[in-house]
Amino acid sequence: MKKLKNIHPGEILNEEFIKPLNISAYRISKETNIPQTRISEILKGKRRITADTALRLSKFFGNSPNFWLGLQNDYDLEEERFFLGNELSKIHEYSLENSQTGNHA
Repeated sequence: MKKLKNIHPGEILNEEFIKPLNISAYRISKETNIPQTRISEILKGKRRITADTALRLSKFFGNSPNFWLGLQNDYDLEEERFFLGNELSKIHEYSLENSQTGNHA
């Protein structure tokens, strides 16, 4: 099964908001007081969406800051999951039963 590309929040911002609403990154910058360089870096996938940015974008677009932070968290988790690779498979889930019997496998 082919792994799907991890989608950066900047791609969502561009494809689901900027293009369909026919607005510019410059206008978002001016309306939200987010520096234009920050918007540009987010759109290029080179910068994260912070709480500050999430609050400003949510106010401008009329959605939740949790939407923007959720996109960022999902992206970050998937990137880290790929980076860690097989290392995660070596970690065994903790269980109270194993703890009490001394079995740590």
